[in-house]
Amino acid sequence: MTKAEKNHMDKVAQLPCAVCSRFGVHVHHIRTGIGMGRRATAFQTIPLCHEHHQGMTGIHGMGRKAWERHIGKTELQLLDETIGAIGE
Repeated sequence: MTKAEKNHMDKVAQLPCAVCSRFGVHVHHIRTGIGMGRRATAFQTIPLCHEHHQGMTGIHGMGRKAWERHIGKTELQLLDETIGAIGE
């Protein structure tokens, strides 16, 4: 990981959950537009609390499409909001 990538992920980790605004987040690499078996870059990450990341109502618990329907936003919308929040 480059210094710029680490710096970006550190900024994302300081944000509240992109869904519920709780602090104490996991940095989630988005899956939208990423091929199978590949991982998004450090710049394609969003902050998610444990519940919205890996819990029963989390993206990994529900699957991306069901999760997006449940929260009413897409990963890409949350990524845009995240980038705006850190000013990049």
